[in-house]
This record gives sequence, C-alpha cells and structure tokens, in this order.
Amino acid sequence: MAKKGVLKYISFMLLLITTLIAVFTLFGLCGGMIDPARGTAMAMLVYALPFLLGGNIIMALYWIVRRRWHWLAISVVPLLCSIPFIGTVYQPTFIQSGETDHSGLKIATYNVALFGRETSGFKALDILAEMKREGVDILCMQEYLDTSGDKINSNNYKDYFPHFCFGRSDMIIYSRYPIERHDIIDFGPTNNSGMWADINVNGHIVRVFNVHLETTGFNGTMHRIAKMEIKGQSVEDNTIINAIYGSYTRGMAVRARQADLMANEIQASEYPAIVCGDFNDIPYSYVYNTMLGDLVDGFKECGNGLMYTFTGKKIVRIDYIFHDERLKGETYYKINLTYSDHYPVFMKLIF
Repeated sequence: MAKKGVLKYISFMLLLITTLIAVFTLFGLCGGMIDPARGTAMAMLVYALPFLLGGNIIMALYWIVRRRWHWLAISVVPLLCSIPFIGTVYQPTFIQSGETDHSGLKIATYNVALFGRETSGFKALDILAEMKREGVDILCMQEYLDTSGDKINSNNYKDYFPHFCFGRSDMIIYSRYPIERHDIIDFGPTNNSGMWADINVNGHIVRVFNVHLETTGFNGTMHRIAKMEIKGQSVEDNTIINAIYGSYTRGMAVRARQADLMANEIQASEYPAIVCGDFNDIPYSYVYNTMLGDLVDGFKECGNGLMYTFTGKKIVRIDYIFHDERLKGETYYKINLTYSDHYPVFMKLIF
C-alpha cells in the first residue's frame, strides 16, 4: 500500500508539473501581444518559450510511455498552439524551392560591430567581397564605422555600391540603385536609431528601413559587476540578480517604445516597405509583432532550417528582414561570417 501511495503521489506531482508547463507556455505565446511596460512578467515568458516547449515534449513522451492519453493532451495542446512560434525559428528545408533566374532585388542586413575597431580596413574589405559574391544590391549596416585607421570605408565601397546614405554615425544604407530621399528616425537620448531611404529599383520605388533597437543591457551590467569585483568591492548574489533583471526589463520597455515609433513610420510609408536590422529581440516578442505589423517575415516565407543570427546562441534570431506583401521572397538565409558577433542575413525579393 505504501508503494502504491508513493506512485500516486509521484504521478500527481508530474501531472501538476505538466499542467504548469502547459499553462506557462500558453501565457508565453500570448506574451508577445503584451506591452512590457504594462505586463513585464508575461512579456518575459516569451523568452522562456524554447525551454517550455522542451518541457512539454518531455512530459508528452512520459505520458505516452505511461499510456495516459487523457493527460497527454495537456502537453499536446500547447505544442499545437506553438506551431506558429516554431515557424519563426525553424523552417523545413524540403518545402523551399531556392533562388530562380528571375531578376529581383538582393538585400542584406549586417550588424558589423564597428568592424572590431581594427585599423587595417581588412574586415570592411572582406565583408565587401562577401557582398559581391552574394550579388547584394542593397546593404543595411548597423554599428557601422566609416573609418578604419586612415581608410574611409565608404570610399572603398563606392565602386560596387555607388549610392549610400548615413543615418546617425553608426548606420548606413548602401545601394547599387539610386537613392532619391532618405531621413533619420531619432529615438531620443540613446545610442540606437533608425533610418529610411527611398530607392529607385528600375522604376520601382521601395522604402528601405534600417533599424538598430535598444540592447538588453546584460553585457554592460555584467561588465560593471566584474569591474567592481576586480576593485575588491563585494557584490551580493541578490544584487547581481536585481541589476540584471532591472537592465533587462528597462531594455524591453525602451525597445517597445522604439518599435512603436518604427511601426508608425512603416505604416506611413507611401512606398512598399522593406525593414532590415538588428531588433535585439526574439521572434514572437512584443517588438517582433509590432515591427512586423502587416509585413511578411522573410524567413517564414522562404527560409529554411534553424535560423539564428547571434554568434554562440544557437536559438537566438534577432536580425530580420521584413517586406511588404506587394513583394515576393525567393530566398532567405544567413552566412556564418566571423567578423562580428552577428551573422549577416540575405534575402532575394521579386516585384
């Protein structure tokens, strides 16, 4: 009897865990619609979705082994509801047709991390060589630096990209087609910003947005804590947790306001919009949904495999290309270049 009671207790606890994981997963899927300034905890559940999905899969397998089909449904329902989220991170390879011979527009976005502040200019030239190999027509760069030692990078790029325009000092749009107008989108007292350029592509005008949203603040917080410890100042664990949580939630709130501003600019565009950049946020978040609006996520349309754009993080996609429904995507992919802590993302579009 005692053994039977223990088994019942274990089954009850596992059922409780299964239910909690399922509930948190459903809240996480809804969290992308919640403004972080109004519901921080729910908005943060979006970041736990990959782990919650893993928990649902484990519990589903457990109930299959136990042949408890009615309890299996508790894990299966949130997994089915998560299919749209999974599609923002992974796309089956076999359903993609690949690039055709149709003439189109090849666009790329790349956070180049100031080219590592190297002075030789080799990184900038190597990146240019990659863009030539990929046949890129429009290149949006974030964390851009126009000087490498005594070299001016835009001078080296202008033979292949004869047209370019600057946003704030760390943003640029390069183009092989004429740029008719451009403007800066100011985010206020921050290092981040956005910009747009109206580009005439053989008679078709598109408005290309280049954006770099607020960072999480995690790296800066950890750097400050490390400096304090080097100086011999003790830092309690709860202080570290509070500092990380505070910087992360602040970054979420600031990004949300920047995304709102960008969404208004995109909706006001008189031309088909293409949105590129480093959003510093994951798919299904409030920032992602706000920036996407009525646009098409290029990866969901024609990407393949597991998409991640931040080096060392195999499940983090924070660099994006969205486009107007009047354009059609043919290919969407990244290349594992090692010149930055981000990977460049490429997409071919057809009018």
